Amino acid sequence: MRPLIRTNSNRIKRHWRIRKKVRGTAERPRLCLFRSLKHLEAQLIDDGAQKTILGFSTCSAEYRQSAGLPESGNVKAASLFGKFVAGKAKEKGIGKIVFDRAGCLYHGRVKAFAEAAREGGLVF
Repeated sequence: MRPLIRTNSNRIKRHWRIRKKVRGTAERPRLCLFRSLKHLEAQLIDDGAQKTILGFSTCSAEYRQSAGLPESGNVKAASLFGKFVAGKAKEKGIGKIVFDRAGCLYHGRVKAFAEAAREGGLVF
């Protein structure tokens, strides 16, 4: 019998390689993005205190009301989500971040999210 192989094991290896170098602080928290097939989730994390400052998801009612989109798994929704996250971070007084793409390749929804967050005023 063949051993069970995870389909995203290369992503997990990349994620640990990235996490060795990327650290968030109170002044410059880490924006960690999780991408599933249908949704995106983002967290602003202070690694020094080991606390999550803010957490967002495309599943949340707050985002869905502001975006007005039924879909959440495409590039357009990812860019709207990036602007939403940037706006909420600005409200909390966060302007500079460290971007953690969690091992995902920088294209498609991840790239659209990052560029929209930059347009929204986050610096990384």
